[in-house]
Amino acid sequence: MMTKLITKQYSFYALLAGVVFLLGMPAAEAGPAKVDRITVGTKDWPWWRGPAGNGIAAAEQNPPLSWSDSENIVWSAPLPGRGHGSATVVGDQVVLATADEVREIQSVLCLSRHTGELLWKRAIHVGGLEKKSNEKASQASCTLACDGKRFFVNFLNKGVVYTTAVSREGEKLWQTKVSEYVTHQGFSSSPALYGPLVIVSADTKRGGAICGLNRASGEEVWRVERPKLPNYVSPSILRVAGRTQLLFSGCDLVTSLDPLTGTKLWETKGATTECVTTMVTDGQRVFTSGGYPRNHVSAIVADGSREVAWNQSVRVYVPSMLVRDRYLYVVADAGIAVCFNSEDGSSLWRGRLGGTFSSSPVMVGDHILATNERGATFVYKANPAAFELVGQNQLGEEVFATPTVCGGRIYLRSASREGGRRRETLYCIGRK
Repeated sequence: MMTKLITKQYSFYALLAGVVFLLGMPAAEAGPAKVDRITVGTKDWPWWRGPAGNGIAAAEQNPPLSWSDSENIVWSAPLPGRGHGSATVVGDQVVLATADEVREIQSVLCLSRHTGELLWKRAIHVGGLEKKSNEKASQASCTLACDGKRFFVNFLNKGVVYTTAVSREGEKLWQTKVSEYVTHQGFSSSPALYGPLVIVSADTKRGGAICGLNRASGEEVWRVERPKLPNYVSPSILRVAGRTQLLFSGCDLVTSLDPLTGTKLWETKGATTECVTTMVTDGQRVFTSGGYPRNHVSAIVADGSREVAWNQSVRVYVPSMLVRDRYLYVVADAGIAVCFNSEDGSSLWRGRLGGTFSSSPVMVGDHILATNERGATFVYKANPAAFELVGQNQLGEEVFATPTVCGGRIYLRSASREGGRRRETLYCIGRK
């Protein structure tokens, strides 16, 4: 793997600003490049997998654990088109990516957090939608990221993956090509934010890339070329083994990069070729999973030793995992919940949920919410002692998007059939 660093003077100052951001120093000390700080609230869900990037909501969010189409629904809003990305919630806004597959328009929608009213809709690409080879894929599977000033979204269009920045008012600010892309199953990677950068990725049989782009301008600060293999992972930025690491699995590798420079910290063969899940950590190990050409859940020691601590042959291909304390909670695609000891990989319990899962589980307080493809959400305890199912809720007929949990509410993207037509709805679940 080769790292290409942009050598312009601008790049130096962008990285300097990122260091200042991390240290929490005043922006004026960054020199010629002022720090563009990430400013989101404690009751926001500003990017894929939530504020900490691990699928865990703060315990004090305290949303209801039971709901139906007539119980604990604050509002519901029809969504034009189709998409499998989760809702991003910042301030008074809820934003989602969507695609009108008939008119071939990929857009960003912005709704009122309070009422579900459509505030604005911004077309990002018109024409050029790719032919899907997997019926479960969508043309809008990205979850947007927000730095407080801008929204960032990834779309595959006309054989190219682009990252686009949109203002909070819905105006397109910039658009940058990430990589050419050969469709295998589809495209689903979501952007991550770190310091002055938005970090984006595209793995493809043609050879993709992970890129660090300046959030303000879209200019490429660094680029890491990737193997010529299909993969669907989103970049994960985690504090592990005493340092902040940009982690990426798939293409038969587990890769750790410095998020500010793209410099490779370590790399090992600890994953399969095709992965979907976003990596998580217990502070010392990182956990990968995949489903092709082999099923696996693996623990990699993340201190640079590249040691594979343990492996389990479980098909956790699409739903991302959860870690709390020394325990790893997973939902297998086939609807089995499992709790592992994160240190040695021993299985502590298994519990049958039912159905097939593409959505990732979310933890809030002592509970885990896991939604299957038929719209059933299972609520069970995050307890290593035993599997304890608390309840089951039904909403809609089809769910591929992961629920968003913030501000005491749950935002669930669901679809139903009406008159033979598929229609999507965003539900805001909460206590009225």
